[in-house]
Amino acid sequence: MSLLVSTDKETGVAVVTLDRPGKLNAIDLATATELASVWRELRFDDTVRAIVLTGSGTRAFCTGLDRGATVPQPNSPYMVDDPLDMIGPKANDLWKPVIAAVNGMACGGAFYLLAESEFIVADPSATFFDPHTTYGMVSAYESMGMAQRMPYGEIARMALMGTAERVSAARAYEIGLVSEVTEPGGSLAASVDRARVIASYPPEGVQGTVRAVWAAKEAARAHALAFAPHLVRLGNLPGDRQAELFSARTPGFRLR
Repeated sequence: MSLLVSTDKETGVAVVTLDRPGKLNAIDLATATELASVWRELRFDDTVRAIVLTGSGTRAFCTGLDRGATVPQPNSPYMVDDPLDMIGPKANDLWKPVIAAVNGMACGGAFYLLAESEFIVADPSATFFDPHTTYGMVSAYESMGMAQRMPYGEIARMALMGTAERVSAARAYEIGLVSEVTEPGGSLAASVDRARVIASYPPEGVQGTVRAVWAAKEAARAHALAFAPHLVRLGNLPGDRQAELFSARTPGFRLR
């Protein structure tokens, strides 16, 4: 198992932890399946009224799709099988509030999870970046999801700068991506505390509010996602060229 799920029946808060610290909590195909299963199970657990999502260890919240994951693709420009399209709570019709507690790196495919969380609480160590363009890939699904919660110029800059630049927790707070920056090491505890408050309210009103807020941006997101498969097909380099660029990457980056 690459997920840990703990539930406090007394407070109504569940904590879902990505537990692959040796892989920087990257999501392989098994983890993607586990995530979808956990969200769907939580739909039916009435003792859970709010959820905190975090990553194991201090180095990363999640670094997206595991590079070792192999996903066969249909031979059509109109279809792309996205291995991460069902890893988020909203994709699994879960309308209980989800708070993301982020420490360390959050990049690439992690944005599927962040885009479907109600709000983000960050450790000062948290950084956000999107490596796709550096490695000859289109940032489509990731950028479209995050464009719903970041100003256009900020999401465009993050996607286009690739691995050369990372957004700090402080900057993420300034642009509204992060709602709170905690003391060092305090993101999980703060997130659980906020979740306990929300879980203490009548769940019907809370879940209705989550659904209402999501509905305000859902139409634009659905319209944008219709273009994503075509853009990925047109713009992605072949896998061997991506691997070549990945192996030649340099560790340097600018933090802003």
